[in-house]
Amino acid sequence: MTNTQIAELLRQVAASYSIQDERKYYFQIVAYQKAADSIEKSTSQISDLTKEGKLNELSGIGASIKGHLEELAKTGRVKHFDEILSKVPKSVFPLLKVPSLGPKKAYKLVTAFNLKDPNTVIEDLASIAKDGKIATLENFGEKSQSDILRAIGEYGKGAGKTTRMLISFADELAEKLITYLKKSPDIKQAFPLGSLRRKLPTVGDIDIAVATASPQKAIDYFANYPYKDRIIEKGIASASILTTGGHQVDLMTQPVKGFGSLLQHFTGSKHHNVHLREIALKMGLSLSEKGIKDKKTEKVKMYETEEEFYSALKMQWIPPEMREDTGEIELAQKKMLPKLIELQDMKADFHIHSDYPLDPSHDLGHNTMEEMLKKAKELGYSYLGFSEHNPSISNHTKGQIYAILKKRKEKIEHLKESTKNIRIVNLLEVDILTNGELAIDDKCFEYLDGVIVSIHSVLKMDKDQMTKRVLNGLSHPKAKILAHPTGRLFNERPGYELDFDKVFSFCRENNKALEVNSWPERTDLPYDLIRQAVDNGIKLVIDTDSHATTHMDLMKYGIWNARRGWAKKSDVLNTLEYNEFIHWLNK
Repeated sequence: MTNTQIAELLRQVAASYSIQDERKYYFQIVAYQKAADSIEKSTSQISDLTKEGKLNELSGIGASIKGHLEELAKTGRVKHFDEILSKVPKSVFPLLKVPSLGPKKAYKLVTAFNLKDPNTVIEDLASIAKDGKIATLENFGEKSQSDILRAIGEYGKGAGKTTRMLISFADELAEKLITYLKKSPDIKQAFPLGSLRRKLPTVGDIDIAVATASPQKAIDYFANYPYKDRIIEKGIASASILTTGGHQVDLMTQPVKGFGSLLQHFTGSKHHNVHLREIALKMGLSLSEKGIKDKKTEKVKMYETEEEFYSALKMQWIPPEMREDTGEIELAQKKMLPKLIELQDMKADFHIHSDYPLDPSHDLGHNTMEEMLKKAKELGYSYLGFSEHNPSISNHTKGQIYAILKKRKEKIEHLKESTKNIRIVNLLEVDILTNGELAIDDKCFEYLDGVIVSIHSVLKMDKDQMTKRVLNGLSHPKAKILAHPTGRLFNERPGYELDFDKVFSFCRENNKALEVNSWPERTDLPYDLIRQAVDNGIKLVIDTDSHATTHMDLMKYGIWNARRGWAKKSDVLNTLEYNEFIHWLNK
């Protein structure tokens, strides 16, 4: 089974527990949901981790679930899962993919209308809704029936909350809406919530919180957003719209004096908030989006800022990117949270593709070196590394490649003499071939300060072979940075697997760095591997992989991803001054 299939299975188990008794099985539900999230985000296949005895290295996998996963890998099924799932009709689970249909509602619909076929249950429910039969059920009614029918329609079109967006798209959409909201005099603050505020690489939906003394005016203003397709729902404290692009946006309002509580609660993550609630209970407190209640006096105290909210729990404010319940709460209690890297710390970008005509192995850039240097100056960088793809080895002889790189070096040396304020590093992105050799001859390296190495072909090698290939390529003295180390592309491919224990050891012992690629379709390294790299003392570089000057603005996505991996300024090489970086490059 793939990681996606295993994560779906665990969520089905959690849903089954929820249907049976949500209170009784609360901790089991949380455990299975947390394990599902962890597995879905893992860059290593669970089957491989099981064989290698490394399941315990994956966050959110307790001893019980670990045993079940081992049984699944060995026999293809889990007796305990079969027992739990047998208590719920199989036709419930497809309905959970439809927005607004949770486990209990799906179960009630399935049992009320005797829907047994999981392959047709969504279409069957749509027909029942069209016939007006859902409205007759207790606790449903006409509006609920209409909402269900609409949700099924949007699910079929890929609209609403079922479509995961790249963070770049979600960020742009949210920023556009927040800019609009802030023009209203009745809206004092506006922030994104959930996975967008925590800066996950992909976002399922967009939630926005606003601080206001006039919630109805704020909601009316939101509902008049000029780029909406329609209003989904409009209440006294919240509203939902569907944008013209088919994405659902939910708005929540809160008075200014209680805005910090709402912001914290709906930023999540779920597992972070569960842990906070456990701490609060031991303090005789109860947490909600409205504030913190003293269980003895029943008084609820509201908090204007998140800093005040966390302080009431005797801990530091925790950056949203860290809120995944992976140790951040314990450090916040000790006032020992790391200071995470920020965009303004960056002094350079090393992965830049200009339009220099070297007939590369892959795509050429769209702007001149001069134009990209001008952009770098605008961004406040003190130096820039050009790293076009190596010349195509199928279109050139070794001698021709040598001549191309010699001429390119002459161009860069001329630029160094004529360019003020921005220093230049002469790099190249070089393919690691299937045998582990680099795609340029050794003689070429005299025309380069260093190279970024990467995998672009034959991605379906097994982990051991791919690891050997990468380490062979990275072993050249001038190969200093491994670019987009897992090769993943969202919505296109999961990437290849590497033995990162070996990669980390090699990098640490041989003065190599791993790239955090800011390109939204990549955001590679994944943040869990960034965290491991940081823990192992591995140096990182955060690059944009730009092929145009406009791409150079993508750096923030790499910074966000690095922050999710707890990276500090000291972990990232392109926060160094130019001379310090050159010293590292020449080690």
